[in-house]
Amino acid sequence: MDFIINIFNIVLYRPIFNALILLYQYLPGNDFGIAIIILTLVIRFILYPTFIQSIKSQKAMSEIQSKIQELQKKYKGDREKQAMATIELYKKSKVNPFSGCLPLLIQFPVLIAMFRVFQRGFQQEQLIAYLYDFVSIPETINTYFLGIINLSESASTGTWLNIFLVFLVGIFQFIQTKMVTSNSRKKGKQEGQKTAGFANMMQKQMLYFFPVLMVFIFWGLASALSLYIIIGSLFTIAQQHFLFKKQTKEPILIK
Repeated sequence: MDFIINIFNIVLYRPIFNALILLYQYLPGNDFGIAIIILTLVIRFILYPTFIQSIKSQKAMSEIQSKIQELQKKYKGDREKQAMATIELYKKSKVNPFSGCLPLLIQFPVLIAMFRVFQRGFQQEQLIAYLYDFVSIPETINTYFLGIINLSESASTGTWLNIFLVFLVGIFQFIQTKMVTSNSRKKGKQEGQKTAGFANMMQKQMLYFFPVLMVFIFWGLASALSLYIIIGSLFTIAQQHFLFKKQTKEPILIK
């Protein structure tokens, strides 16, 4: 267990901690929120290929839901044939059902590292222990964003601005999910497909349930994490917008 923790600290926690302190020190105005925004964009650009693949996979999976439902009805009494037919459909449609999970698997440890950064705080002992030799130790760290939102506080302990950030997390998560599902429905109608009842119901439930769950999770966490998620969601929404705009002219191909 200690080995895993050490690897986590070396690969994720210390690089993120040091990058945040560096950005904070060298950005004009020493704005902690701006440092988080830039760090988030850097992380998203690094993970850009995996997120593009995930968006394509999610959209493609949504578009074949009605066909999957038809196979489930056709082979209702034979699970083996149903599984083989579904796999064949994935191959024919060039869809990898697991590729959409990769960014989540990558994003989750990054989010944990960000959580640890703000959970441990920025006391002198933390700075001395975890900053690299080439990073100077700041005398003080002001965790305010634009001088009005204390990002070290949560929605449960801060002001209405901290609460506003948490609700933005849910709103942008809803928009992000809605873009995928609405584009899938449009394509389904264009192809004359009937929407799969159960799949469509589950899709709608996730559309509304997941944003509420995100608000509930981030309510008690430092607002810095909410800002990180908001900027990441905006980045993903922009990715989806340009990808879907492009895909109206080109078919989706998942290798």
